[in-house]
Amino acid sequence: MTRQATHVYTEPRDIQRFETLVQALSDGARVRLHLVDGQHCEGVVCARPTVQMFYDDTGKEGVNGVVELEHLNLSDWRRRVWFDQITDVELLDTNAPLRA
Repeated sequence: MTRQATHVYTEPRDIQRFETLVQALSDGARVRLHLVDGQHCEGVVCARPTVQMFYDDTGKEGVNGVVELEHLNLSDWRRRVWFDQITDVELLDTNAPLRA
């Protein structure tokens, strides 16, 4: 994965929110992600994401993260979503951890 991100964050509240997302996005969890643009997407978390260091276009260093989803019925469908685009995580399977 590239070390570039459109947006990076350094405020403790943003970092804490991203850490909370990581807890909700466990490996294999079936989720619906609600996005800042009002849309949502559903899928299975391919692997638990992490909060990582990135650089924005101006060279500013900060954190963000990416979760990769795959679709249960479409083997060639994958979607990557940046943490800062997620407003809420809805867990769709009953054995998954609590909502973020």
